[in-house]
Amino acid sequence: MYRVGDSAVRALDGVSFEIHRGEFCAIVGTSGSGKSTLLNMLAGLERPTKGEVVINGSHIEKMGEDDLVRFRRENVGFIFQSFHLIGTMNALENVALPLMFRGEAPKSRLKKADRMLNLVGLSRHKKHMPNQMSGGQQQRVGVARALVADPAIIFADEPTGNLDSHTSEDVMRLMRKVVQEQGKTLVMVTHDDHLAEYADRVFHIIDGKIVKIDVNTPEICDGGERV
Repeated sequence: MYRVGDSAVRALDGVSFEIHRGEFCAIVGTSGSGKSTLLNMLAGLERPTKGEVVINGSHIEKMGEDDLVRFRRENVGFIFQSFHLIGTMNALENVALPLMFRGEAPKSRLKKADRMLNLVGLSRHKKHMPNQMSGGQQQRVGVARALVADPAIIFADEPTGNLDSHTSEDVMRLMRKVVQEQGKTLVMVTHDDHLAEYADRVFHIIDGKIVKIDVNTPEICDGGERV
């Protein structure tokens, strides 16, 4: 709920759904449709004025700020549109950063970061600084960083918004592979119906309401030929 002049506007209205463990879901809508608000509530970044958000049995709408921070640190990974890499750190150091916040020893966190960069196809770019990498490579670093702490669920906010169409397809195939091979739950916000085809289910949101849920076929989800 937010205010425009004297009017109260519901950013989300009557939204109710379940996302299953190991599922790739896309939330699709135009600017102002409520998709980013929905993602932020699922991630515990915003609180609903009514209703509940339950993740793995935990009511995150009831948590205090310290508990929320701990919950996100232990359960959630984020992939951002703008990469959010630290310019003074190389790829390996950027990926290891979430583990530093968890107090993990340097040797252990660098070993895990190294493994994640191999997973996303950046074995030759581990010492590269962000300004030495393409946008697609930087986003692969972002995917590796989201995975390094072994989160149960990953939230991706317009993860290909700053990439060209060919690179966007590469990143989407990578994210699809991660869901399948790592057993992660992935929730992605996008305005692009075509990219949403990589998801298992697509939630269409208009004016704060989910108006349709599409289930994609395995051929489309696996990045096969599209008519």
